[in-house]
Amino acid sequence: MNRLAERWLQAAYGGEAWLALLRPLEWLYRRVVQQRAQAYRHGRRETWRAPAPVIVVGNITLGGTGKSPLVAWLARHLKEAGWTPGILSRGYGGQAAHYPLLLTPETRVTESGDEPRMLADQTGCPVVVDPQRPRGGRRLLEAGCDILLSDDGLQHLALGRDLEIVVVDGQRGLGNGRCLPAGPLREPVERLNSVDAVLVTGETRQPLPVASHGMPLRPVAWRSLADGQRRPLQPLPFTGPVHALAGIGRPARFFATLEALGVDFSAHAFADHHRFTAGDLAFADQRPLVMTAKDAVKCRELATDAWSLDVEAEPDKAFVAWLNARLARR
Repeated sequence: MNRLAERWLQAAYGGEAWLALLRPLEWLYRRVVQQRAQAYRHGRRETWRAPAPVIVVGNITLGGTGKSPLVAWLARHLKEAGWTPGILSRGYGGQAAHYPLLLTPETRVTESGDEPRMLADQTGCPVVVDPQRPRGGRRLLEAGCDILLSDDGLQHLALGRDLEIVVVDGQRGLGNGRCLPAGPLREPVERLNSVDAVLVTGETRQPLPVASHGMPLRPVAWRSLADGQRRPLQPLPFTGPVHALAGIGRPARFFATLEALGVDFSAHAFADHHRFTAGDLAFADQRPLVMTAKDAVKCRELATDAWSLDVEAEPDKAFVAWLNARLARR
């Protein structure tokens, strides 16, 4: 993330007064969002309804909130309940020769993007990347899936949905409550009134205007980039100090987790979906590297003495009971 973008994002979540200058542009943005939603609602734009349940996971803010860990949890939970879930993604950061792209073990991250590759590895579920979500959804149905999970799909209204789940970062909340570019919101706060559930990662520091469920993100294991083997959190499988790399929506969350685990590290934050090069991982002191699972899928062929931290979502029991009740209606 460049310095200007970083300053703007900090201001948007911190509520700095100078953003009031951008409110005329915010009004235009909100108008476009409203007109687009109305076009789908009134049939002027086509919405495809899949012959299977569709669960959309998304957010209304910019930056990382924990959507992908929730998608991975949902996939595992649905498999345990007897479903055959498939995951649908836009595949940001990837460029395939054709779409829809059904991931295989041989699919390179440069084709799929980092999050689809990570989710495929973590869940073992079919994952399809397609900028046209209805087309991607049809491919998942052809692959034998009987329920679809749309990752970061809240604003992709061409795909009909049975459940909408929004994830909010508990520490940053909704920022100053303003839409782009005067704030960090992709959609107005009122959008939360129409979704089916809101999950909050971490401690809620700002009250939300709707009821919500808690969803801690728990570190569960270290994974070696060299052989893919998992190691317990303690004792640490490497000797510190280390270099910690994070190319995610909110690197600070990863660094805070490392501190809680007692890791001695030097922090290196990169833009979300950063394409790592060998130079990014080359440090004169040759200390071990630690990184997120999302970054690890892009660094397997670049690093030797490197470890990723596996993190899993833990939705509260009330959410699990609610979800099971909704699924039982199908």
